[in-house]
Amino acid sequence: MINRNLIIQLTEEKLKKDQFIVEVTVGQANRISVLLDSETGITIDDCIQVSRHIESNLDREAEDFELQVSSAGLGQPFKVHRQYIKNLEREVEVVLTNGQKQTGILKNADESGFDLEISKNEKAEGQKKKQLATHTLRISFDEAKTVKTIVKF
Repeated sequence: MINRNLIIQLTEEKLKKDQFIVEVTVGQANRISVLLDSETGITIDDCIQVSRHIESNLDREAEDFELQVSSAGLGQPFKVHRQYIKNLEREVEVVLTNGQKQTGILKNADESGFDLEISKNEKAEGQKKKQLATHTLRISFDEAKTVKTIVKF
């Protein structure tokens, strides 16, 4: 079986400074999947360069493999801390481990969790009409099942 750490090393050799690895898996029958992301976006050419570099450093005669290099999909859940940083100030949907959904603006992210700014209409004390109120929730990574960007057109 092909070594996952070797694939990570080969991938990192071809990444530009703002690019990063989201996930590398080596499955049954040596099915290799490399998922990339970047602060400025991943192009098809970026994926091709990484794919060719990996292929040129592996020997198909010794061990056959299937290789897929792609970019992290729009609207897919975040997997690494750097994706949270990349998406600061964007609207995200958070599904908590208890099944509750929250939608808001991703405000901050550190090693333990992230801050989500949510706005909703609430009846203020002494008021008859509901008013828009903004709150910031602190969510630990353990509490979040999935976090993904909301795509609007």
